[in-house]
Amino acid sequence: MKSGLILYVPGALLILILLVKAPTLHRRWDQPPMRAVCALLVMGCLVLFLAAPPTIAAVNRFTGVANFSAPLVFGLITAFSGSCVVLVLQWGGGPPAVVRRATRLTVAVYGGVAVAIIVLFVIGEAPVERLRDLDTYYADTPWIREMIVCYLLAHTVGSSALTLLTGRWLRRTHPSLRPLRTGLALIMTGGLLDLGYLVAKWTALGARWSGRDWDGLSTDAAPPLAAGAALMVATGFIVPLVGGSATWRDFSEYRGLHPLWKALRGFAASSVRTVPLTWWSPVGIRLIHRESVIDDGILALARWFDPCVRRKAYEAAREQGMSEARAEVVADAAMLAAACGRRTAATAAPADADTGPRPAASDAASPGTAAGACSAPSRDREPARLSGQPLTALAREFRGSPIVAAARAAAVRA
Repeated sequence: MKSGLILYVPGALLILILLVKAPTLHRRWDQPPMRAVCALLVMGCLVLFLAAPPTIAAVNRFTGVANFSAPLVFGLITAFSGSCVVLVLQWGGGPPAVVRRATRLTVAVYGGVAVAIIVLFVIGEAPVERLRDLDTYYADTPWIREMIVCYLLAHTVGSSALTLLTGRWLRRTHPSLRPLRTGLALIMTGGLLDLGYLVAKWTALGARWSGRDWDGLSTDAAPPLAAGAALMVATGFIVPLVGGSATWRDFSEYRGLHPLWKALRGFAASSVRTVPLTWWSPVGIRLIHRESVIDDGILALARWFDPCVRRKAYEAAREQGMSEARAEVVADAAMLAAACGRRTAATAAPADADTGPRPAASDAASPGTAAGACSAPSRDREPARLSGQPLTALAREFRGSPIVAAARAAAVRA
């Protein structure tokens, strides 16, 4: 059993991925990429479980045929390689008729290779059961040798095509498409691991043909590379599906709003802050609650907004070469941060803090800061308002903009 753990563990993880994505795969079964993903996951699971030495021994005993697992595993590896190529074709797009023809050709070629593997095993002779080193043990046996070469060639072609195409697409994919880029990077990494597996297999096989014994490359180095490759490739195909889902978008937005929620939750009404949420509450509900807390906090700070801070932050952002849209977001975030700092400082100050002399406006902030020359706004005037920027963009600048940090610090000092 221990000898099979290196393949059983990633196989179990692939089954978990398949179960998690089963509802999505079922709903979108009419789409060819979904069917290709399903085939890829199923083939990957079968290969990892059936290629483990304990499973090989069990299958051989059950069938009563020595090394019956060899054509079974080699055929499944060939099918896995074909599934990878088909999914790459589906992802690449293009005219539907061309994609269909290429898909059918791929299925026909890899199906023919799988049939050839079975035929070569039947006409060959492999009477001695080998659980881990069949490739090298029968490297010089007629027909079995051709069977091994056949599956390795098919697998090399499929793995090389997958790695090259995903690497090319990764360079061309826009940085904003993070789930797709992550998926492509994982697939390319899995492809490189798979190429390492193939190099180990081919090297050990070539050593046998030249009279040397490098079997350790095939029996010890290759299986971990194969397990890692299958897991990486399958995960890489799943990530774009998860990343493009509504749940993933909600989670990304929920996580991005954390700095704004953390700063404003103390100003929101208690009835909004204390809405009960369980650990199993959907991320969509959590996102709505977080947005409600932020909106309520912004309303509570409206009387503390200073348009002077906003104007100076906008000018500073434009001077730094920011676009008008981003400068608007930075200006809103600066005014909000200054209001937070001023409100917090006023709440924490002693009751008689206003009896002393107030600093001049020019001393309230250092030169060049976004809040320089701005004084505390009167609470009797009509409050300023934010310009309606998206909360995620506001949270990003609220957390990371130096202009916003300068406005916050100047407001607290003033």
